[in-house]
Amino acid sequence: MEGSAATDALRGLHTSCRGVMLVSMFEDRVADPVRGNEVELRLSELLSGLSHALDITEGQPRGHAERSCLIGMRLGAELGLDDDTRSSIFYALLLKDAGCSSNAAKIAALFAADDATVKRTRRLTDSDSTWQALAHIVRTAAPGCPPLVRARRVGALIRLGRAGASSLVALRCDRGAAVARAIGLDETTARAILELDEHWDGRGYPTGLYHDQISLAGRLLCLAQTAEVFWRRGGSEAACGIARRRRGRWFDPDLVDALLALEEDDEFWRSIANPDVSLWEPPDRVLIADEERLDRVARAFASVVDAKSPYTARHSARVAEIADQVAATLDLSPDSRATLRRAALLHDLGKLGVSSRILDKPGPLTEPEWEVMRCHPRWSMEILTRVRAFRELARIAALHHERLDGSGYVAGLTADDLDLPARILAVADVAEALGADRPYRRALDVDEVLEIMRGDAGRKLDADAFGALEDVLPALRLADAERSRPRQGSRRRSAS
Repeated sequence: MEGSAATDALRGLHTSCRGVMLVSMFEDRVADPVRGNEVELRLSELLSGLSHALDITEGQPRGHAERSCLIGMRLGAELGLDDDTRSSIFYALLLKDAGCSSNAAKIAALFAADDATVKRTRRLTDSDSTWQALAHIVRTAAPGCPPLVRARRVGALIRLGRAGASSLVALRCDRGAAVARAIGLDETTARAILELDEHWDGRGYPTGLYHDQISLAGRLLCLAQTAEVFWRRGGSEAACGIARRRRGRWFDPDLVDALLALEEDDEFWRSIANPDVSLWEPPDRVLIADEERLDRVARAFASVVDAKSPYTARHSARVAEIADQVAATLDLSPDSRATLRRAALLHDLGKLGVSSRILDKPGPLTEPEWEVMRCHPRWSMEILTRVRAFRELARIAALHHERLDGSGYVAGLTADDLDLPARILAVADVAEALGADRPYRRALDVDEVLEIMRGDAGRKLDADAFGALEDVLPALRLADAERSRPRQGSRRRSAS
């Protein structure tokens, strides 16, 4: 996007999207503050910003993880925990929901309902209470369906029982721990995420650990996130009330006592409303997000996005591969390629806020469903611009559905508004989507993909970027097929 005209066009866009009023989509271009070592970027700033993407896939208001982090870190200070432990807890709280997208499609299918709604309301339910658990199922299963259909769905969910719930939680916790490891965080952090939903009395999930079998970090995460959810409903009284009621059941009594010691600390509870988690990062344990770490984080969050739907496995990674090869063919600079590659990895971050019932719908979307779907580039931008180093990246990512002739979304921009990186990303996104299975059609082969896109080249899609795509796509698809092919040893084992 060149010049002030495009910036002004986007700045003037006022569009209501699920109650979020966007006044300005983009600021003017800025240099990447990481490059040249001008300013060091803390990993805490990076993950704090990206945690808003995890909030929306869990059905929580943005800032949930940051507020949970503030509560947990204050508890750690009250308990006198050492810097290493507090550092692990700090990052675990920001990443605690990194695995939530991995069970979204299963939850949506099992409940025949919006996955985020099921998850959000589940956080208010005492899983120890059979009646509360049953009431949650009855309230959330198959909304809007005929009574008989709803009754059958409720019965099926009841029959799944504890084993079914454990498998869903295990899927989420295992994936979340894997994301922490992929970013390069320590095993204490990963284990805390694994044990997020274990309870003091052994009735939690997924494995039923109890007492000191649960790591201190895991116990603290469970209390901090629950306290945040109830704080939003009724302030400190509600947060401390739920801690009292579940003391010795869900929560370690010592941790509850530490929270209750803060009950009259009005300044602390007020600070939760606008959390600055950087103030709670142990100063001697600050981690810096250098270029390598930025790439690791981008790849890790791309995997979180792609796990949202069974039809988007490796979508973001493939788009990044295609975009990078097209950019190389068109002689973009190494810095521009790096920014484009990260934008491609994170372009669909906003889809974490789109219901799996929409993403995986086998038939045409209704207009209200399309309105939600069309919000995802904006949501990506809003989340990514929270990170200084990602401002230019955010601009590129948010443009991946714009088209040269103005027929795209979100802003209906035209050729004059779209620079080469944005055009390359649009071409790469279309190519990957056409070549992948979708709930409403099969994957197309390379020739079919190129034939369809050829009709849009120079009209909707950039002709030079498409020309480069023709050169690189066959080899990329072949390499991807080779990666997907089972190893010879694996075939022998499966056949034996």
